[in-house]
Amino acid sequence: MNVRRTNNAKDKVRELQVKLYSSAKASKTRRFHALYDKVYRMDILEKAWKSVKSNKGSAGIDKVTIEEIEEIGIETILKEIQDELKNKRYRAKPVRRVEIPKSNGKMRPLGIPTVKDRIIQAATKIVIEPIFEADFKDCSHGFRPKRNQHMALEAIRKACNNKGIWVLDADIKGCFDNINHDKLMKLIERRICDKRILKLIKKWLKAGVMEDGIIETSKIGSPQGGVISPLLANIYLNYMDTIWEKYFSHLGKLIRFADDFVVICKNYKSIKHARRAIEEIMRRLELTLSKEKTKIVSLWDGKDGFDFLGFHNRMIKHKNSRGYEYYKLVQWISNKSKRK
Repeated sequence: MNVRRTNNAKDKVRELQVKLYSSAKASKTRRFHALYDKVYRMDILEKAWKSVKSNKGSAGIDKVTIEEIEEIGIETILKEIQDELKNKRYRAKPVRRVEIPKSNGKMRPLGIPTVKDRIIQAATKIVIEPIFEADFKDCSHGFRPKRNQHMALEAIRKACNNKGIWVLDADIKGCFDNINHDKLMKLIERRICDKRILKLIKKWLKAGVMEDGIIETSKIGSPQGGVISPLLANIYLNYMDTIWEKYFSHLGKLIRFADDFVVICKNYKSIKHARRAIEEIMRRLELTLSKEKTKIVSLWDGKDGFDFLGFHNRMIKHKNSRGYEYYKLVQWISNKSKRK
C-alpha cells in the first residue's frame, strides 16, 4: 500500500512537471502565475526531502542535521513547512559560510542553508525548473535533468574533430558571487509572475551569510551550496547562451557546464571575434572573465591542449590502415584532477 501511494505521488509530481514544461515549450512568452500552492503540496515536499537527504550535507546556522530532522519525524517537519508556506510565515535564515580548498591552494566559499531551507528550495526547484528547461539551450550541460559532464565533453570532441582547432578556454571570475540580483529577477520574471514565488527567491538571495556569529547582508550573488543556486545560475547564464545562438553561432560552438565554458572555432579570426563577443555579453551581465585563467588555445599539431571538467583535451596524431596520418582529439584525466 505504501509503495503504491509513493508511486502515485511520483506520478503526480512528474505529471505536473511535464505539464509545466509542455506549456512553457508551447509558448515562449507565457508567464506562469499559479505556482506557489504547488510548492507546499505534500507530494512535492516529500520528493524535495528525499532529494535533500540523498545529497547529505551538513547543518546550517541552526545546527540541525538531517539525522536530527529524522529523529523529530519528517512528517512533522514537512507539515510545519507546509503550514509556514501556506500562511506566509516562512522566513529564510542566513546561510552558514564554510570554506573548502580549491585545487590551486586557494579557498572556495560555500553558503550552507539550513536543512529546512534546503527542503523548501528543492520543492521550489521541482516546480519552476521545468518552465526554464523549456528555454535552456542545447549548449548548456551542467546541473540539468538528463545532462552531465560527459555529454559536454562529447560535444567538445565532436566540435574539435570537425576542424575546430581554436578554443577560447574561458573562466568567469567568481560567477556565483557576482550575479546581479535585479538582472536575475528580471530574467526570472520573464517566465514567472507569481509574486509569492518571486518573494521566495528574493528571500534566499537577500538572506545573507553568517560567519563567526556575524551576519553579512547579500547585495549580489547566489551562495554556492544552496539547492536552488545552480538553477539560478543557469537562468542567469542562459542569457549568454541565447545571445550567442542568435547572433554569434556562426563564429563557433559554445559549450557550457554551469559557469565553466569553452568556445570552439575553425580559424583565428573567428576566435578573436568570439572573445570580444563573450566579453561584451559578460559586461551586460556585470560579470568578468578572469584574465589569468581565460586564454585562446591552438590545437594545431597537438602542441597545446586545454583542461575542461577535469579532463585534458589535446589533438593526437593517428595513422589509418593505409598509413595516412591525421589528428584526432583525445581526452584523458587532467594532471590537476589526478593530484586532487
